Amino acid sequence: MNHIAAAETDFRPDAGARPIAAARARTIHSMLVPFPVAYFAAALVTDLAYWRTDEVMWERFSVWLIAGGLVMAALVAVAAVLDLAFGRQTPAWLRALGYVVAVLLSLLNVFVHSRDGYTAVVPTGLTLSAIVVAILLLFATSATWSLTTRRPGARR
Repeated sequence: MNHIAAAETDFRPDAGARPIAAARARTIHSMLVPFPVAYFAAALVTDLAYWRTDEVMWERFSVWLIAGGLVMAALVAVAAVLDLAFGRQTPAWLRALGYVVAVLLSLLNVFVHSRDGYTAVVPTGLTLSAIVVAILLLFATSATWSLTTRRPGARR
């Protein structure tokens, strides 16, 4: 039978070690930002489908997807304001401005899509959907989907 001797065992945790959960702490709004982006991107896809097929179902899908994206964007805004209010975050002005512009264009887009007929989507609605997706890809998807930055010296 072999015996193993352990010399100088130390079960104290490292002073510099952080728990994994604390190392990966994220804000709530950064977890919600992908949802409106997905809704608005899906609306662009359904607008393209309507443009190619003239099937009214695709236009209705677009309206619902844009409306759902606006509801999720409102939840993102509430969560971002809460992050800012508790002082843990500071606004990332360029990303936040791009996100606000995309949401306002989507609000206009839902009104354009609510009109009746082919002109509700082609060309104005389709163009607005493409612009919104381009803006969101440029601004909202950068920097881990966050519209704020961590305040220097803030606790996690």
